[in-house]
Amino acid sequence: MKKLLISFLLGCCSSLVFAQQPVDYVNPFIGTSNYGTTNPGAICPQGMMSVVPFNVMGSEKNRFDKDSQWWSTPYSADNHFFTGFAHGSLSGVGCPELGSLLLMPTTGELNVDYHEYGSEYRNEVANPGYYSNVLTKYNIKAEATASLRTGLSRFTFPKGESHILLNLGEGLTNETGATMRIVSDTEVEGSKLLGTFCYNAQAVFPVYFVMKVSKAPKKMGYWKKQREMKAEAAWDSHAGKYKLYTGYTREMSGDDIGVWFDYDTNEGEQISVKMGISYVSIQNARENMEQEMNGFPFEQAQEAARTMWNNDLSRVQVEGGTQDERTIFYTALYHLLIHPNILQDWNGEYPKMESLEVGKLDPSRNRYTVFSLWDTYRNVSTLMTLLYPEKQLDIIRTMIDMYKESGWLPKWELYGRETLTMEGDPSIPYIVDAYMRGLRGYDIETAYEGMRKGATTPGEFNLLRPDNNDYMSKGYVPLREQYDNSVSHALEYYIADWNLSLLADALGKKEDAKLFRERSMGYKHYYSKEFGTLRPILPGGTFYAPFDPKQGENFEPSPGFHEGNAWNYTFYVPHDVKGLAKLMGGPQKFVDRLQMVFDKGYYDMANEPDIAYPYLFSYFKGEAGRTQKLVRELLGKYYHNAPNGLPGNDDTGTMSTWAIFSMMGFYPACPGDVDYVLTSPTFNKVTIRLDKKFYPKGELVIESAHKTPEDLYIKEVTAGGKKLKGYTISQQELVNAGTLRFTLQNGR
Repeated sequence: MKKLLISFLLGCCSSLVFAQQPVDYVNPFIGTSNYGTTNPGAICPQGMMSVVPFNVMGSEKNRFDKDSQWWSTPYSADNHFFTGFAHGSLSGVGCPELGSLLLMPTTGELNVDYHEYGSEYRNEVANPGYYSNVLTKYNIKAEATASLRTGLSRFTFPKGESHILLNLGEGLTNETGATMRIVSDTEVEGSKLLGTFCYNAQAVFPVYFVMKVSKAPKKMGYWKKQREMKAEAAWDSHAGKYKLYTGYTREMSGDDIGVWFDYDTNEGEQISVKMGISYVSIQNARENMEQEMNGFPFEQAQEAARTMWNNDLSRVQVEGGTQDERTIFYTALYHLLIHPNILQDWNGEYPKMESLEVGKLDPSRNRYTVFSLWDTYRNVSTLMTLLYPEKQLDIIRTMIDMYKESGWLPKWELYGRETLTMEGDPSIPYIVDAYMRGLRGYDIETAYEGMRKGATTPGEFNLLRPDNNDYMSKGYVPLREQYDNSVSHALEYYIADWNLSLLADALGKKEDAKLFRERSMGYKHYYSKEFGTLRPILPGGTFYAPFDPKQGENFEPSPGFHEGNAWNYTFYVPHDVKGLAKLMGGPQKFVDRLQMVFDKGYYDMANEPDIAYPYLFSYFKGEAGRTQKLVRELLGKYYHNAPNGLPGNDDTGTMSTWAIFSMMGFYPACPGDVDYVLTSPTFNKVTIRLDKKFYPKGELVIESAHKTPEDLYIKEVTAGGKKLKGYTISQQELVNAGTLRFTLQNGR
């Protein structure tokens, strides 16, 4: 009996010890291939600092050299040539930016040429808040962790001559120019110019840094790349390209500069480096570092980052499914929580939008940056409102403050600068969706003022809608240049104006509501019966010809459409699906044509305008099974527990959010519409811990009853024990249900 009891206790303890927490499922390598543009770097949830392995630069073996092609990520799983840890990087974006302040350890003779000092590596490890590898060229173990604003690296050296290099000349950004100063034999400070995101030459900004090493070097100095080196030069040069400054310790500036530290290391000796950053000042960067990293506490910092991640990821607990499916789900949730990230320093200061002024926040608030709104208004806004309403409040407050500071709501904001990337007026559906779902606590009247300004200001004065004159007078945007994305622009204005009409109505602004609702129906101008698609319109009012609805596949230029073709955009009228079906000749023709998009391979899983296509079937009686079948197929085809495990660019969490919703069993197919479309859940049970300050019920449990994994068709759904009549559920029904129970079957 005693032996049985001991065995039982050991079994229980063993299961407790090895029970996986949500953080344990995350695989940061998902999305690091197939142009997912995520990275495995060390970062905290929505942290300003990320410490990312930079491997897209240098070496003849490097097929992914960022200087030889358009490369918008500091890391690719398809390459293994490490040139340092970048401090501050973007995740899941489509244009090169940040990825600078490169920290590199080396051994042997000092070499500051990044083409030559890079190294192959092995034994990569990454989990939330931690990354490591072993540099095969030098036999150095390189590790990184981070706090919200400070990076901490640790290098384990072999015996012999060793070096630590900080390269300010190279990185992912298109901008050049840096300044640094040696403060002491263990500390340097400076700034680096960043920006020019997606060709916007004016959207530049500085990052300030302070770096401190744990051990004083035997020697240190600057380097600077030379335009022309003369043989008779008196200075010490490296490979005829770089000037090494061995006695000069005052300030250094240039486009391609760096600082080196020389050491004689013992076998296994560890030297740590911490770096604080700020977008306000060097003083703030130092304060960030000192407040967040007392000394060089690597294990403590790593554990703190892990705990932060686990706390946020634990808002959702999933049971059932496969190990890979749980990994895909929690990694998607991890990617959701990288951007937007905080911008304010430890003391609350931040750079105001499009301004030289510095603002200061109350300690209870966060100021956010990196608003890829053309992407995130489609589903990220809804998920943040549901899972992280306290974060969503500060995100929306930030957007409204940006309007107060600059005169415009953000479009694609990056560290206090407007990049004007992509189309439309995306702040409107982002904010309105949250408002319609019941989220309050921000200045909605000022938000409405900013929205109305964007919607009504003439084009020549309109930062957000430059073609607003045509749109307001004609009801559509004509094609004035062959590749001007006119249809894409108009479709974005329609969904924005429909959302604006909802908000106007909710605020009692009835005339505005009528105006914007009518404008949102202008998509009908573009419908071509000849092709059964939307089609560009010329200034004279006739359709563009010759027209090929498929032109624009594989990101080739397409008249009227941006990053896609007519098939990728035709069904993007989520606010009037039934009206579009009527134009097409009725529900059956709509369904057949939409099904054809999938059957003929016209659907682009990585393209935002058609991201909700699979859910549109459920708006029509008897067709919801198509949604359930397609969603499960698309999850299986495009989402994997592997570097290529995203369908393409994650777009700051948008592709990941599609998977999160789809695996839980419901999706917001139309921004601003409080109804979710239901689909069959991936997991047996999902428990969402709702924030009681916003959702008094406090918990939502999603249960899925099925006999086999092949049972993917919905037979019945109950919410709070009450059977739902159709295949949608409202926000209020969902958050007050307590339990949402799916009964699934094999076959419709």
